[in-house]
Amino acid sequence: MVLPKELDEPIPLPSPPPLALPFELRFQLPDLKLAVRDFMRSREAGEFLSGALAGAMTKAVLAPLETIRTRMVVGVGSKNISGSFLEVIEQQGWQGLWAGNGINMLRIIPTQAIELGTFECVKRAMTSAQEKWSQSECPRVQLGPVSLSFSLSWISPVAVGGAAAGIFSTLACHPLEVLKDRLTVSRDIYPTLSVAISKIYKDGGIGAFYAGISPTLIGMLPYSTCYYFMYDTMKTSYCKGKNKNSLNRPEMLLIGAFAGFTASTLSFPLEVARKRLMVGALQGKCPPHMAAALSEVIREEGLMGLYRGWGASCLKVMPSSGITWMFYEAWKDILLVERRLL
Repeated sequence: MVLPKELDEPIPLPSPPPLALPFELRFQLPDLKLAVRDFMRSREAGEFLSGALAGAMTKAVLAPLETIRTRMVVGVGSKNISGSFLEVIEQQGWQGLWAGNGINMLRIIPTQAIELGTFECVKRAMTSAQEKWSQSECPRVQLGPVSLSFSLSWISPVAVGGAAAGIFSTLACHPLEVLKDRLTVSRDIYPTLSVAISKIYKDGGIGAFYAGISPTLIGMLPYSTCYYFMYDTMKTSYCKGKNKNSLNRPEMLLIGAFAGFTASTLSFPLEVARKRLMVGALQGKCPPHMAAALSEVIREEGLMGLYRGWGASCLKVMPSSGITWMFYEAWKDILLVERRLL
């Protein structure tokens, strides 16, 4: 059989389609080193670092007064400063005056960094907002015949900054405050930091580290607001009266000490109630809330009980406040003024 010539030739096969390249995604991570470097050169980073260094240096010097103050406020041992001082030395030696100082240092560094840094940032933001609103017409809301105008001129940026500083630092560092109080008051039950962390977590979980957070915030809010408002207001008024741009170191020490004294005196009853609630569980009689704690103190010790330990508190708060502000302003001069960020 003879096939046609067309069929005798091989039939060309279609060329295969081009191979599809595999799908490729490329992600480029941001340059974290550059972001960190820019942040560390910023004004905010300098303020946070200045607060941390000032707090650490102050606490290293004043730890014994903090120990005595805590014991007197919660009603442990002697009711006077000298008696409490001697009791600690007899029972625990000189090292007892620094009981809980390790956790205290770990607590104060982030606390002061967050507190002072937040104060500066919020005060600056509020001042800027007030200036912008004063240059433009304030927002208005019309409710029928009633027209409501919203203005920020009546709000003190310093007071708002002080309140924000106390709230944010408390929320961030409250677990460290709980650990410090347990190590100071119940050294036999919580001999070391690791034991305290383990036992508190075993007894109540994560929530146990936030025991007393509500009364702490209630007590901190008036103290922090008054403290920063007094210092900034006195500093500004004094500089205007003396026609000078800034305070010298002794003036910072004195104005900071007076601001701490005023704030501590006004808010001290709330501090007594807060300490009662925080350590009351250790003695098996924890009041249900702050009002009950205040009533319990008045019932047992009278009105003067609300200021039990006030002398020791002022002895600790006044030098602590003055030294903190002095160190803080000094570190700001080093970290910010030399880089022309102020």
